[in-house]
Amino acid sequence: MRKPNEIDFWRGFALVTIFVNHVPGLWFERFTFRNVSLSDSAELFVLLAGWSLRLVVDNQSAQLTLWRLVLRLGGRAITIYAAQILITMIALALIAGASLLFDAPVVLDWHNAGPVFVNPVESHVGLVLLTHQLGYFNILPLYVVLMFGAPMIGLVYRIARPLLLPISLAVYLATLVMGVNFHTWPVEGRWFLNPFAWQLIFVLGFELGGRDGLARWAQTHRRALRLAALPIVIAGAAAALLQWSPDPIRVPDPKLLFMFDKTFLSPARVIHCLALVATFAGLFAYLEGPLPRITHYLSMLGRNSLNVFCVGSLLSLMGQLARFLLGGTVGIDAIILLLGLSIMGVVGWVSEWRARSQAS
Repeated sequence: MRKPNEIDFWRGFALVTIFVNHVPGLWFERFTFRNVSLSDSAELFVLLAGWSLRLVVDNQSAQLTLWRLVLRLGGRAITIYAAQILITMIALALIAGASLLFDAPVVLDWHNAGPVFVNPVESHVGLVLLTHQLGYFNILPLYVVLMFGAPMIGLVYRIARPLLLPISLAVYLATLVMGVNFHTWPVEGRWFLNPFAWQLIFVLGFELGGRDGLARWAQTHRRALRLAALPIVIAGAAAALLQWSPDPIRVPDPKLLFMFDKTFLSPARVIHCLALVATFAGLFAYLEGPLPRITHYLSMLGRNSLNVFCVGSLLSLMGQLARFLLGGTVGIDAIILLLGLSIMGVVGWVSEWRARSQAS
């Protein structure tokens, strides 16, 4: 297993934050950074996913033909898709089981699960096609689409590297101007996280994960970028604390360029996410010495992000059910948090033990 590093550390941090934020009303939720930020752990997670993709492409593209590169990245997308289907089925079973066990039919309507039980034929087709998604289980569908697009990113990177970011920006701006998004089915609606918009933060992570181009420029101007980012971070914190956002009636068209919209990843969220990265990049080196157990724990989660994310998503749903049945006291919330973090740690450890066993 690779040693603890900054990318895995922040990815583990994002996983813990997602777990906490996906238990609405949890007392500890008030301490997560989304309360003082325009962006949240979803942007950080997708940015780091793109960053990790660049490391894979840079480390192995020299030994891989274009065809093998496409197969490798496509295989990863299929793995993530399978994980999404599995955790969705388990989540539905948890919701149905809680409804039966505690005679609480209201639970069947949680998180867009109702159509699955009322209209199971069409809804199950929608689940397989990713056109029907449960609430709080909609990050992986975005990740699936991004990873299915990863071979194209890899191809453009190897064939016409300077065009990658301009193409991504063009798709992003066209999406905001025209409001393009995937439709949901059988329930009418749109995807909560729009892949056409979110691909930009994924590609930005890919660009920043290298050693040339944008990454080299950012490293060269690291101090200036940090000074420029700090006011943006502070302004975002003030807007979040004051719960202020632009009035959609007063902003000019195209309105999505000026809003704080998460579905379309409005520019303010992208800029604030990048400002957070510029401000806190390098923090891992200062934390590893005085806080080795915390940094190593988070890095372990980050090294096994898919397994930990899947289990963490199910643990969040269990936490929601526990609070519904037992009440949302601080004591209950503390138990949910401790059990959740402990189980996530066990999942990370078992994943690494299994990998070591297979390698030996």
